[in-house]
Amino acid sequence: MSTDSHPAASDKLPREVWVVAAVVIVGVIMSILDTTIVNVALETLSRELNASLATIQWVATGYLLSLASVIPLAGWMAERFGAKRVWMVSVALFGIGSALCGLAWSAGSLIFFRVLQGFGGGLIMPVGMAVLAQTAGPKRIGRVMSVIGVPMLLGPVLGPVLGGFIVDNASWRWIFYVNVPIAVFALFLAARLLDASSSRADAGRLDWRGLLLLSPGLAAVVFGLSESETHGGFGEPIAFVPIIGGLALVVLFVLHARRAPRPLIDLNLFRHPSFSAAGCTTFLLGAALFGTMIVLPLYYQVARGESALTAGLLMAPQGLGAAFVMPFAGRITDRIGGGPVAVVGIVVLTLATVPFAFVTPHTPFGLLAALLVVRGLGLGAAMMPAMAAAYAVLEHAAVPRATSALNVMQRVGGSVGTAALAVILQHELRASVGGAVGGGGALQKPPPGVQQKAAAALANAFGNTFWWAIAMSAAAIVPAILLVLSSRRERQRDADEKRALAQAA
Repeated sequence: MSTDSHPAASDKLPREVWVVAAVVIVGVIMSILDTTIVNVALETLSRELNASLATIQWVATGYLLSLASVIPLAGWMAERFGAKRVWMVSVALFGIGSALCGLAWSAGSLIFFRVLQGFGGGLIMPVGMAVLAQTAGPKRIGRVMSVIGVPMLLGPVLGPVLGGFIVDNASWRWIFYVNVPIAVFALFLAARLLDASSSRADAGRLDWRGLLLLSPGLAAVVFGLSESETHGGFGEPIAFVPIIGGLALVVLFVLHARRAPRPLIDLNLFRHPSFSAAGCTTFLLGAALFGTMIVLPLYYQVARGESALTAGLLMAPQGLGAAFVMPFAGRITDRIGGGPVAVVGIVVLTLATVPFAFVTPHTPFGLLAALLVVRGLGLGAAMMPAMAAAYAVLEHAAVPRATSALNVMQRVGGSVGTAALAVILQHELRASVGGAVGGGGALQKPPPGVQQKAAAALANAFGNTFWWAIAMSAAAIVPAILLVLSSRRERQRDADEKRALAQAA
């Protein structure tokens, strides 16, 4: 159970916490950037490797599938082998996969190496978060999570910018080669600075049945969602069949986990009302964050005719707003708890998204940049405080498996949000301008003549899509309020128990 109260946020983080945070962030930045950096280069990869866009999209889809399938293993592996060893192996695998991707000679070889790369990338974030959470302890979790949250929110913004820059100025292979020196540096830091015993515990035997249910189930759901995005809707069998099958496997895993002595994901964690509320908030915020991260750049490209690099630069104010507010949000979280901070952040995020529902072909970029700064402030005050509140109610030993659960929630939420808003946007574009944009399920920049003639209709399609993004953000307010109430009750119960023990003594 959590500690009795939140201390003043003025006590400084110990040096060991900053050391671990520095090591983890190097790896996290690498893995998060790679999730988005490749998307900008898909058209170039299709041309250079003589593959159709339908085939080359598996460079992104295969990576997401391997990422989703390996995350549930993070908690057990950290307990069984130690977080340092698992983290270093995952970074090494990611670096080797990146080098092999750069050496790929065909679309098939590139897709295979991307899957290999994803197996490493999927463990970097959850294992790194577990190390940080255990090193910091519940009283400092807010500030520590705010540190790791900066690359989490900056990655989707900086990835397209870096990807566009590399594609415009160098070979596409450098999109992958750029990861190799970062991986080597991360391994050097980890070997010297991480504690080999961190997160070690009695992991028990691996829950093979749970693994064979949950990992394919999550992968199938993510695959179906990505295919719905590619094929323009959930009505295609290639989209809804994997989603239904994946959900069935997840349900079977839940039934199995309720009976298993040491399940892959400990569902008892969700008996904590605060953890359940934080997990739901994380899921919805993941949907809102990653969903809008596909719609916003496309508005700049499709409706306003800007390049991918320019669109990425125009998104930068959001990341700057998030990076600015996170240290303050972390300190306040450690003082009053993550729930109230998350509620305020989600309200700010929602209100700042509302004006995007009224965009026109001539909405000033300066106004949009100011709104994105405010939106970033909301994101920075919402995502990591909600996750910090989940850790604050757990025992130290429960952190590794809790990290797996929260990362699964965020990853699936992000996939749901991305697919849902992409499908809605494609529907709106077809309704507004017919087949001129988004033909065949692919969102494309229209020819200049079409873009100018259909500018108002294009902007209207994006505005209608943003209403759904607003709804996703607003929905997260409900579990965040429940998080505030449940955390308050648990702190009061802890205080009553300590008072009773003191009186009995």
